[in-house]
Amino acid sequence: MQPLYSVERTYPFPAADLWQAWTDARALEQWYAPVDLAVVPGSVESEPVVGGWWTVAVDVPQYSMVAYFFGRYTVAEVGHRIEHTLHYTQSAEDFAARDESTPFHVVSIDFEDAAEGTRVRWTQVGEMPEEQVAQTKAGMESYFDSLGKYLAR
Repeated sequence: MQPLYSVERTYPFPAADLWQAWTDARALEQWYAPVDLAVVPGSVESEPVVGGWWTVAVDVPQYSMVAYFFGRYTVAEVGHRIEHTLHYTQSAEDFAARDESTPFHVVSIDFEDAAEGTRVRWTQVGEMPEEQVAQTKAGMESYFDSLGKYLAR
C-alpha cells in the first residue's frame, strides 16, 4: 500500500534522545501534540515492544473535543525504527476499550544518523479521503515542531 504522506526532520541530537522522546510515556506527554494543543495528562501509555500498547489523547478546545489515538507496536528496533498501528476516535469510551477491530493506519518512524544529528521520518499508510491528506500532513509537521521545542529544552 502506498504511503499517504511522510514528514522528515533532522534534529541536532543523538538517536538515543529521539528514541526516548518517541517511546517514553513521560516524554510523549510533554510534546506529542501540535504546537497550539496539549496532551491530556495521564492519557499516554507507551510500551515500546512488539505487541505493546501506545495511547495518547490530545485536547482540541477550539472544536470542544478530544482526539484519542491508540495502537500496538508492531516493530521496535531500539534507536532505529518504530512501527505501530494507529486507531483514532473522539469517544473516551472507545479509547478506554481500545477496540482493535476499528479501521486503522500503520505508522513507521525511522531514525537515521545524519551529519547534523539524527534524521527522523514519519510515514503513515492507510485509507483517507484525498482532501484530508494535506491537512493531516500539516498537523504532523506541527507535531515535529513540538518535538523540536521539547528536545531544545
